[in-house]
Amino acid sequence: MTLDLPKPIAAYFTADKGDSEAVAECFTANAVVKDEGHTYQGRAAIKQWKVEVSAKFQYTTELIACERKDGKFVVTSKIAGNFPGSPVVLRFFFGLEDNRIASLEIIR
Repeated sequence: MTLDLPKPIAAYFTADKGDSEAVAECFTANAVVKDEGHTYQGRAAIKQWKVEVSAKFQYTTELIACERKDGKFVVTSKIAGNFPGSPVVLRFFFGLEDNRIASLEIIR
């Protein structure tokens, strides 16, 4: 399924296929990511988060839906891979600023 995603969000999901540096570049300098009970702030921390996730898990992402809610873009996706509980449906809450991602919270 092809969704009409804002450019920074589309760039994030494209980069997420293996390039942690490109993932980090999708974010503002002081962006915040919340995932699995941890918070990562700034591009360096976000890049390290993606390096660690990519080292631990191999996964595929199937985008299901994108909607705008309370000023954020909510992308629902099915993630399948070599992690406990696979596959899972996750919701990605993106806050955008200046054509980059300013915040991302990933919720199961």
